[in-house]
Amino acid sequence: MPNVPYFHVDAFADRAFGGNQAAVMLLDSWPDDAVLQAIGAENNFAETAFLVPDASDAADYELTWFTPTSTVDLCGHATLASGHVVLTALAPERETVSFSTRKAGILHVSREADGYALSLPAYPPVSGAFDDAVALLGAVPEEVASHAVGYHVFRYADAGTVRGLMPDFRGLARLGDLQFICTAPGDESDVMSRVFVPGAGVDEDSVTGSAHAALTPFWCDRLGQEQFSAVQGSHRIGRLSCRREGDRAVLIGQCVTVVEGRFRF
Repeated sequence: MPNVPYFHVDAFADRAFGGNQAAVMLLDSWPDDAVLQAIGAENNFAETAFLVPDASDAADYELTWFTPTSTVDLCGHATLASGHVVLTALAPERETVSFSTRKAGILHVSREADGYALSLPAYPPVSGAFDDAVALLGAVPEEVASHAVGYHVFRYADAGTVRGLMPDFRGLARLGDLQFICTAPGDESDVMSRVFVPGAGVDEDSVTGSAHAALTPFWCDRLGQEQFSAVQGSHRIGRLSCRREGDRAVLIGQCVTVVEGRFRF
């Protein structure tokens, strides 16, 4: 029976019980995806991150992520959590770590200030329409913008409207494995958001790094600045800073390890 290191990390949080929970597991080699999916369901977090040393030297580790029901192409908070685990528990002398992913390329996590900087590909959304989703979100936005990877941004006039949304999650799930990113100017930050991903088994995500890969170019254009503060307004409030660096979205946040142990399967 495999017996592997296991970490439960609150990402984009400066104390326990905030931000977004992720499991980080260190493997020697890859089992079948069916095993990874079963572990993701067992952990029952929005994401479980799996790391294997990268024998190709393209990066330090190979990385993939599973929700309780599926794998995903990109996950920000579990990547930040993975960087935190490597830079605190495995290689505290290092300043940066790189991860080779299946579909998001090479991702880097580096120390910055009292936290970490996560570099993701930027996904600038293009203005359009998504009437089926708007009808299910519960309020009409001022703008809708989408990116081909399946990230849909709905901009509202104020933070109160976003906080008051009561979406039809089952209806949204029927539209597919998509991110529904509802956002507005913040009242305690430059930008606030809530993110719904029911098609991937996560009705409302706590702090969604990948959503901010779309929100960073979206709001940098509308704010006329290259960096802003952000709050994701779920029941587990998460705070981060976002900046645009060319075709990258760099997210800065903190992490806290709340459980460390062994996982047997």
